[in-house]
Amino acid sequence: MALWCEQAWLTDGWHSHVRLIVENGRISAVETGVSAAHGDERHAIVLPGLPNLHSHAFQRGMAGLAERAGQGGDSFWTWREAMYHFVDRLDPEGLHAIAALAYAEMLESGFTRVGEFHYLHHDVDGQRYDDVAVMAHAIAAAAAETGIGLTMLPVFYAHSGFGGAAPKHGQRRFINDVNGFLTLLEATREAIAGLYDAIVGVAPHSLRAATAEELAAIAAMAAGAPVHIHIAEQIPEVDACVAWSGARPLEWLFDHADVGPDWCLVHATHVTESERRAIVGSGAVVGLCPITEANLGDGLFPAREFFAESGRFGVGSDSNVEIDAAAELRLLEYGQRLAHRGRNLLAGGAGQSTGANLYRGALAGGGQALGRGSTSLAVGAAADIVSLKADDPFFAGRSGDAILDSWIFGGGARLVDCVWRHGIKQVESGRHIARDAIDTRYRAAMRSLFA
Repeated sequence: MALWCEQAWLTDGWHSHVRLIVENGRISAVETGVSAAHGDERHAIVLPGLPNLHSHAFQRGMAGLAERAGQGGDSFWTWREAMYHFVDRLDPEGLHAIAALAYAEMLESGFTRVGEFHYLHHDVDGQRYDDVAVMAHAIAAAAAETGIGLTMLPVFYAHSGFGGAAPKHGQRRFINDVNGFLTLLEATREAIAGLYDAIVGVAPHSLRAATAEELAAIAAMAAGAPVHIHIAEQIPEVDACVAWSGARPLEWLFDHADVGPDWCLVHATHVTESERRAIVGSGAVVGLCPITEANLGDGLFPAREFFAESGRFGVGSDSNVEIDAAAELRLLEYGQRLAHRGRNLLAGGAGQSTGANLYRGALAGGGQALGRGSTSLAVGAAADIVSLKADDPFFAGRSGDAILDSWIFGGGARLVDCVWRHGIKQVESGRHIARDAIDTRYRAAMRSLFA
């Protein structure tokens, strides 16, 4: 396959008249300043696909179902109770249907790989399925159906609070001990074995859900693969950690774990200056999920300062209340504008493009966090490619970085045209090629779930 592009964003920026040669799912040649050859598929604007480093796919099915005000004020914690209620009846078929819809929407918005932070393991009564990884099989089937790249992150969840507190009834489908998790991890590796370039990491859910000994055991199981953990997302979480240990969550983590470049610290919303600098020094990636963090009222990560220190970051769709790659980056910048009452705070310097700096950082950090390294349009890289609708009036008169700024700050998912994953076109004219079948199955699953 060969793509010829009027403009393409390569490792060193924008180039004109670019041919990308794809063989066996990877880019085998990049030619710039050349004419199209006979048989080339022609596009106007081409970019590398963006990694989505944090997703709970099943939560796409509850989008909009937790937006009714409660009696005593609403927060992450009241939302969590609604989530527990939603999963009470979800079976493997329902999970497959919801995950396939979420993954199709991710591809349609420009995400080409997902980090699935997967903690819905057991049957509705909390007992293990006969196949302990049947829910992982459902996720793998959804990834296979849609073609999205998958970094599977099975979650270790054993406790309801700091210090090894007993789990609650609503958490019964998530719970494992260390030995049970090892069995699950091995079965999950088998479940995704048939997927091209799939990876299995590990995800101790949070410091609330794992003791120090359990955290060390689970991290060791990664064996060089990614380690993801929720950390310091909520002020009550920070306060509870201090009450338990005398230290803040990130302070405690850096004192008790060997945090390095293979770690992704999801949210890390409430950090001190010293904690922020420890993250930068470790080489770990901060996983920011601006839409979900706004939806849950989490707060704002100090991105302006973190970016200035060359901190590594990526973005994720988390609860999947809305799935839009450009919108995640837009809200990341807008949160800083609201907090600091300024503009273009994450551009990286005078005269620089905010959209380009955000996209460049999310590509690098997301690729690192999902265990895939380079996510650029370069020889040897996976052919995970996004084209934009250059004939849309919104792009009139735009070129170079103005394209990224316009897509991220004014267009979003509606401006995505085609998406290739591993060299296979999965989205055409903004719509996933299997969208009709995916939508039909999703509707049936929702009718069954709410019957």
